Amino acid sequence: MTTKNIEIKNAVGLHARPATYFIQKANSYRSSIWVENSDRRANAKSLLGVLSLGIAKGDIITILADGSDEAEAVDGLVDLILGGFNE
Repeated sequence: MTTKNIEIKNAVGLHARPATYFIQKANSYRSSIWVENSDRRANAKSLLGVLSLGIAKGDIITILADGSDEAEAVDGLVDLILGGFNE
């Protein structure tokens, strides 16, 4: 299992459009991927799950992946966040 912590810096957090980009990216990997905020965990491939975490600007989230491309998946999602969700 591969994990990384990252701070959300975009103004709206992980809501609406950024969440959609995040989920699309997560679904491009074969590994099982989760995202954690505080003490709650959701499937990173589920829009409803990610939105239910209420991830806001300044939150530090943990991305976890388990599978054949786990390191690539975590790095790809971290890059997406650092890149401002391609916006």
